[in-house]
Amino acid sequence: MRFENRNALWGSVVADELAKAGVDAVCLAPGSRCTPLTVAFAEHPGIETYSHLDERAAAFFALGRAKRTGRPTPVVCTSGTAAANVHPAVIEAHQSRAPMLLLTADRPRVLQHSGANQTVDQEGLYGDAVRHYRTLPEPEADGRKLRALRTALDRAVATATGVEPGPVHLNVPFEKPLEPTPVPGDVPEGFAASHREAVEGRDGPFVSVAPGAPELSEADLRDLVEAVERAERGLIVAGPTADLAPEALAALAAATGFPVLADPLSGLRFGPHVADATVCGGYDSYLDALDAPPDLALRFGASPTSKTLREYLRDATTASADARQVVVDPAGGWREATFTATDLAVADPTRLARALAGRIEGGGDPAWRERFAALERDYWSLVEGDWTFFEGAILADAAALAPDPSTLFVSNSMPVRDLDRFGRPREAAVTALGNRGASGIDGITSSALGAGSAADDPLVLVTGDLAYYHDSNGLLAVGRCGVDATIVLVNNDGGGIFRMLPIESHDPPFTEFFRTPHGLDFEPTADLYGLEFSRVETREGFREAYRDSLERAGTQVIEVRVDSEASHRHREVLHERVASELSDRSDAA
Repeated sequence: MRFENRNALWGSVVADELAKAGVDAVCLAPGSRCTPLTVAFAEHPGIETYSHLDERAAAFFALGRAKRTGRPTPVVCTSGTAAANVHPAVIEAHQSRAPMLLLTADRPRVLQHSGANQTVDQEGLYGDAVRHYRTLPEPEADGRKLRALRTALDRAVATATGVEPGPVHLNVPFEKPLEPTPVPGDVPEGFAASHREAVEGRDGPFVSVAPGAPELSEADLRDLVEAVERAERGLIVAGPTADLAPEALAALAAATGFPVLADPLSGLRFGPHVADATVCGGYDSYLDALDAPPDLALRFGASPTSKTLREYLRDATTASADARQVVVDPAGGWREATFTATDLAVADPTRLARALAGRIEGGGDPAWRERFAALERDYWSLVEGDWTFFEGAILADAAALAPDPSTLFVSNSMPVRDLDRFGRPREAAVTALGNRGASGIDGITSSALGAGSAADDPLVLVTGDLAYYHDSNGLLAVGRCGVDATIVLVNNDGGGIFRMLPIESHDPPFTEFFRTPHGLDFEPTADLYGLEFSRVETREGFREAYRDSLERAGTQVIEVRVDSEASHRHREVLHERVASELSDRSDAA
């Protein structure tokens, strides 16, 4: 603990209490006003520090770690525009319910509204994108203030990891001197001895927070059990970040007999439980082959990536007054944008799944489950028999060849959609992650490297060329933060996703203002950031380079150049062929 001045004491207490609250890592961006915090974290033996030159990259790196660990990695930055640069990651953390803790240093109140350099209004800077905000008291050697500081920090961590995880913003004002320069009388002699608990804290957190888990009342649970038992054509739909334990999902699927439609970012498409449940991943193409809608859908997590699935659930509910779509959300949030769900169950997903599995007597129609199982088998047989080299094949191979275990981070736009359609469920422990809260392409590389820093297993990032360009400064973390990765760069020279929109048929302005071809050569980024770089043009070449990278140390960038129009046209042709063939097989059966 430092006692040179009140700021040094304050910073030491912040680092000490956060460590006791379970924080084991922090992202630090350089700046003067945050010096007391930076020094304290840098000196704390129980906290790993990640130094970033850019605040936006630091915040997305912290976001990636949180998505991998479920715990916040605090972000420390200086005042002014530094704090503003954190905002995009705050929005993603808010939308995707990822824990985050922001410690933004600030000028003291006396300098506010004075025109003082680098002084901006940081009060409520992130608006309603944070779960909690407060400006901490200005540092002082005062027992009550230090106890309040420790309490505020424990509450901040508890809120960030609560029923609805998300960002918490603590604004931390400091007056000079910011360095640990001795200031006589700033911390009175004997202060630590007379205020030992405030200065040293307690064994463990100063305030232990015991979070509760919401659950349904007995009457509501009984009603849901009866609805499940009546259903003949039920579905379990796991959207992104479903927060449902795999074993609880397997138990629920076994008890109900319902197929599981698992989004690639649900945490449930990959893993050992796939052997014990009918986990489906090809539904985006074959739902159109089904002539019967579900009469009950149990939905966990955020809205599915698949538009086909969203519309399938919408149509099922609107087509029959008896059909039910139950959205399970522990925070009581509404994450169903078609507004056709019939029920909102405010309950912890894992506890509810276990409760249902323990009470249900008799599942749905076995023929319904077998139909999905057959469609799933036939779908993958058709898709894997097509060796056309297009963007979807890259995602299929990236998922199929990812090591067990591994972390697979995918960018937004087309990569996550291709993973959804072509990432086959498998029993390997592949942790698939993405930033689907706000679905932006900013900070993708930083988020992936942050996720990779939190685990020992191999890290794979599949990103598009625009996302790679947008967060190229995030590559600095490879060397500075010691993260190895296999980076698959799908370069289709622009925004290929816009080909999914009607604007594609209007050219101009489509090419210049929407697809925006750039013609950039990304190979120099390897020299700039100390990476290995290779370029492949065939599927066999990609698979060989991919396997080679996974077996070697260091970070390799594998650039795959593809034609966005050819890829999009092939997706359309493949979708139509799959839907037609599966529909014909269904009719024959």
